[in-house]
Amino acid sequence: MHRNVNLKVLYFGTPVVLISTRNIDGTANLAPMSSAWWLGDQCMLGMNTGSQTTINLLRERECVLNLPSSELAAAVDRLALLTGSPVLSPHKIEKGYRYEPAKFEAAGLTPLAADLVDAPLVAECPIQLECELVSATPFDAGNHCTAHTVRVVRVHAAEELVIPGTQYIDPLGWDPLIMKFCEFFGGGTQLQESRLATAWQIPKSATTASPVPARM
Repeated sequence: MHRNVNLKVLYFGTPVVLISTRNIDGTANLAPMSSAWWLGDQCMLGMNTGSQTTINLLRERECVLNLPSSELAAAVDRLALLTGSPVLSPHKIEKGYRYEPAKFEAAGLTPLAADLVDAPLVAECPIQLECELVSATPFDAGNHCTAHTVRVVRVHAAEELVIPGTQYIDPLGWDPLIMKFCEFFGGGTQLQESRLATAWQIPKSATTASPVPARM
């Protein structure tokens, strides 16, 4: 039996991406997102039009898509309610966001120089994708969201994830951090409480009502 549901959130489960871009003053911005999908050597990113990441990406025409493993849930969660823009919208103020110019330090992550782009890699992420912007198109009537198409120009992968003698990632060795309805999952298991889920007042089912211990 199915029922018609007016779902408030359609995040059925996608990999978390830490997008690093360069601010206008040359410093690094780092932002988590999960509205991403890949086909061939290109990736589609859905982001808020007014976000610092969108502003940087449109100006610099490049970024790095850093893919965290499930072990990095706590670091990603520390970024959840931070913004790289000193001007906060009423919506972000309502949700509890605050301005933080030093995103890498706030998350406890390490920037590394990339090979082909100026945005930094996240050292702790097992997979890092250097990208160039191909296009950016608004996809809602109010121009609140932008669909960015980026092309992957270089891939960095932890050696233990690459199947020996091939150019393929071992799917059994790769445990990506997944965001499912604003909660963190890895290996099919909820990893810890999510600041984003709390800020967005995502209700919990009876099976997940008890707090999940945070992973460091």
